[in-house]
This record gives sequence, C-alpha cells and structure tokens, in this order.
Amino acid sequence: MSMDRHYFFCGIGGSGMLPLALILRARGAAVSGSDRALDQGRLGEKFGYLRAQGIALHPQDGSGVRPGMTVVISAAVESTVPDVAAARRLGVPLMIRAELLAQLFNAAPRSIGVAGTSGKSTTTGMIGWLLSATGRDPTVMNGAVMKNFVTPQALFASALVGASGLFVSEVDESDGSIARYDPKIAVLNNIALDHKSMDELRALFAAFVAKAEVAVINRDNAESAALRGQARRAITYGLEDPAADLFGGRVVPAPDGISFEVREGGTTVAVALKVPGRHNVANALAALGAARAAGVPLSEAAQALGGFAGVKRRMEVAGRARGVTVIDDFAHNPDKIAASLATLHDFPGRLLVMFQPHGYGPLKLMKNAFIDGFVRGLGADDVLLMPEPVYFGGTVERSVSSGDIVAGVTAGGRAAFALPDRAACGDKLIALARPGDRIVVMGARDDTLSHFAAELVARLASATASPS
Repeated sequence: MSMDRHYFFCGIGGSGMLPLALILRARGAAVSGSDRALDQGRLGEKFGYLRAQGIALHPQDGSGVRPGMTVVISAAVESTVPDVAAARRLGVPLMIRAELLAQLFNAAPRSIGVAGTSGKSTTTGMIGWLLSATGRDPTVMNGAVMKNFVTPQALFASALVGASGLFVSEVDESDGSIARYDPKIAVLNNIALDHKSMDELRALFAAFVAKAEVAVINRDNAESAALRGQARRAITYGLEDPAADLFGGRVVPAPDGISFEVREGGTTVAVALKVPGRHNVANALAALGAARAAGVPLSEAAQALGGFAGVKRRMEVAGRARGVTVIDDFAHNPDKIAASLATLHDFPGRLLVMFQPHGYGPLKLMKNAFIDGFVRGLGADDVLLMPEPVYFGGTVERSVSSGDIVAGVTAGGRAAFALPDRAACGDKLIALARPGDRIVVMGARDDTLSHFAAELVARLASATASPS
C-alpha cells in the first residue's frame, strides 16, 4: 500500500486507531485526525503525544477533512458524524480501520494474528516483547499500551515499528473484521460469548484458523480446541491436557507475578512472569507457541518472557494508601471478569469492585452471563458498585441497565449497588474502604477510568471523602 496518501483518522484517540496512526506516521505517511474526547477536553496528554509525533489534530466538526485525503473510520461510526458527512460531501474516500490494518498486515512477509475473546492485548504484547528482546525487530499493533516500550518520548506505546518483516497484530472478531486478515501464524486464545452469537464466533474463528500456515490453539478451551481440525498445522497449548504440544505445569502464584514450567516434547523450561494470574500463564503459553511457530527456540523465548512488564490497565496497581490497594483493570466481559476475580482471590483481602459497563448493547447481550459471573466470582464480603454504562454520544438502545445486573447479583446473594454515576461510586468506595481492602476499577473503552483510579488513591492518601 502507498505511504504517499494523507490519512485522516476520525476518532484518532481510540485504542484501535491510535497505534495504526502511529505505524503509518512512522512509515512516512501524512497523518491527521479528530476525536470527540479532544473536543470535550479529555485525555489531553494522549493528544499532546500525538501532536509530538507530527500528527495534526482538528475539531471533530468536518473542518479537518480535505480533498486528496483518505478518511479512516471505525465500523460502528455513524453517518451523522461531521467528518463523515464532510468526506461524502467532498468525495473523499472512506476506509474502515480494519481494512487499512489488514492491508498492512497481509502485506507483511511474516504475520502473526492474535485472536480470541480474552487475552488478545496481553498475548500480543508478550509476543511483541519476546520477539523484540530476542532481536527479531517486529512491528506490533496492539489495543493496549505495552509497558516494555514506554519511554518519556513514547508514553502511549501501543505500537512498535520494526524493520524485519514480522508484523504482530491483535485482530478483532467483535465487528467481523477478523475475516479480512490472512495470517501466516494464527493465535487463538479462547472463544466465549461476547459481542456475537456463539455460532457466528465459531464460523469467524474457524475461517481465521484455516487460513494460517500454523495455528496456535488453546487446548483447554473446548470451543477453540474443537477447531484444531481446521488448521493446516496446529501447535496446541494448555494447563489441563498433557497432550498439549506446550504443556504448562507446576504453577506457583504470587501477588505480583506467577511462575510455571512449560514442557515441549522432552524439554522442560521454567518461566517466571511479572504479571499475575493463571490466565496469564495461558497467555504466556500462547505467546511461546507463536514464538515457536516463528522459529524462536523455546529456552530463548521463555527467558525473554520473564522480562515482560505487562500492558496498561490489566490488573495494574494504581497505588496504595491507608492500607488499601487500588487496581485498574480492563476486564469488561464475563470471561475477563472471571479471570480477574479468580486471580485476586488467590490472596486475602476484601474486593470493592466498581464495574463500568462499556455499552448498553453488551449489557443486553450478556446480561445473564454478567450476573452469573459476579455471583460466582465475588466473595461473601466483596461489594460490587455499578454506574450506568459509559456513553460519549450517539444513538443507543437502553433496555437493559446497570440496575438490572445489580438486581440479579443481589438476588444471587452478593452485595451490589447501582449508583447514578461514577462520582457517586467513588464516594461510596472511599466510604467503604478499610485497611486490607482492594478497590478494583473495571471497564473498557474509557481511558479516564485510569484517572478515576488515580483519584481514588489520592483521596485515600488525603484521608478526605465526600459524603456517601
């Protein structure tokens, strides 16, 4: 594809837009964009970073769109957005973000696509890090900031630009765009109910696996394991079935990490991760499988993985004050929430969970799964607080609310409260918190959740609280 074009990103601050814009800019393309959050005065540091990369930013009012550009949009963008209306009025071509990423990805000599309901960003970060640490110089496109690559000059390192021809990317099934990618190596972490029906997900992931030269498949997840027969060549991994090609065992959890052994044939190597949870052992096994498919020796890959620092907002400690730990976490679907709660319950301490849903649509689709997940995952002393779902504009159907989830969780015997907004949740959390507690801020598609977590730490430290 040509780097001579000017790409205008509508919603450039988004987790899928920003890294793609950075990759194109680093490869020499002219890049500009707009974002609703910029217009609303939110996330100033992110937009300052984009400007520092030579990316011009405009109000999202259509004024930045010019003839000769290609306007990049998400699949869900509404036609009433002024940038889209301006592009159509001027005859400027519109391109779906996933289509542009797929062009870059499919053109790469060696491509690794990371798919699945949960763990994509962490697994992508792990693969990117171990390939980089072992001198393979990959390009990485991630939906989360990779801590290993953060510097004072690259605070939002969700992209890495390398020169080796290796291209590692998280790929998304939620909008069906996974069908656009033709990976040389396909990684499938797991399949569970999220944005689409199970039948739709099975079809999408089966086609993804079938296109790859090598598929790395989670043998412990029944849905993903069922697709082994679709692969030309499969490398399986798991913690439950010793028949897995990469079998993890001797797992020893710690509050700030987890160690395990991985066996491949007659070889066993030790791995010590700096990120906690059995779900991260599974992610690490997936990354090791991708590394093996790319020709990296197991011992070399395992040693490099020990240096993986994690990705932002995945069980990230925001701070501690007055004996209370505040954790910032991206968990937003039942599978991710279950993994986070299980990891946290490996160690003592009451959980005060604030879960901000990432949309009314997901609440409606997964209402029963959310209720069941919280009833099963919360302890007897834990408390769940829920504001209404995040909303930054546009049209949306609101037949299921946070109150419906809370009612179900309460009926299941767990303590849960629906509150009007996040500020009210913050006041309640501060009022409830006592030494030994862990406050967990859960949610996706809203970078200000990290600011909220930091504010809770500051409020705890100052020992001042608003009335609850």
